[in-house]
Amino acid sequence: MPDNPVTITSVTSQYATQVARDLESNTKEQERISAELSALQAQLKILQDDQNVLHSIHETLGSRPASAPSTPEPSTSLPQQTSGKKSTTRRAPSKTAAEAPSAKKTTAQAKKDKTQGAEPKTATASAQPTLIALILTHLDQQKEPRSAAEVTSALAEAHPQRTIKSTGVRTTLENLVAKNQAQRSKQGGSVFYTSVAVQAATQEAPAPVLPQTEQDSSKREKARAVSS
Repeated sequence: MPDNPVTITSVTSQYATQVARDLESNTKEQERISAELSALQAQLKILQDDQNVLHSIHETLGSRPASAPSTPEPSTSLPQQTSGKKSTTRRAPSKTAAEAPSAKKTTAQAKKDKTQGAEPKTATASAQPTLIALILTHLDQQKEPRSAAEVTSALAEAHPQRTIKSTGVRTTLENLVAKNQAQRSKQGGSVFYTSVAVQAATQEAPAPVLPQTEQDSSKREKARAVSS
């Protein structure tokens, strides 16, 4: 009795569906393995590049590059290979010995240039007077007391290349007063500062001599005051 056509068609359809699924699964698996293979090849390429760089650095430092262990060769070819290795070993130190002094010379030259470049800056920085010296010099040149604001304005105008702030000037003036290098006085609500040298010179100055006529007039006034 012949098979039922409907049954044959159903079985064929099931096989076709299964084969299609297997093909799709196979394709996806190939894509996955290909992607992993590409990633592994990229990692291998990076490792090979790193190995080349490390070998170069190793040779530059004068060390003998490490070689991967190899399978021992027959004893008949051993003398020839040993001779080749010896010749290679002799050439490598000569190259390293030639490069080592050059590297040391370059490093020494760089340090020397850096030191020479830093010397002018240090000399320039040390040549500038300190804020204390500037304030003392300014006060010594003034005949009258000056406030912190006046000192700051005068120094900023005389030294535009420097950053002079009123807070720093006021603090320095107070420190000079504490060290008896300056004197502080108050006029109303303002505080004024005077150089000790200027104050001492003012106190030691002799009293002005009056003319003879003024002296006689002063004596007559005193005599009148006594007689009255």
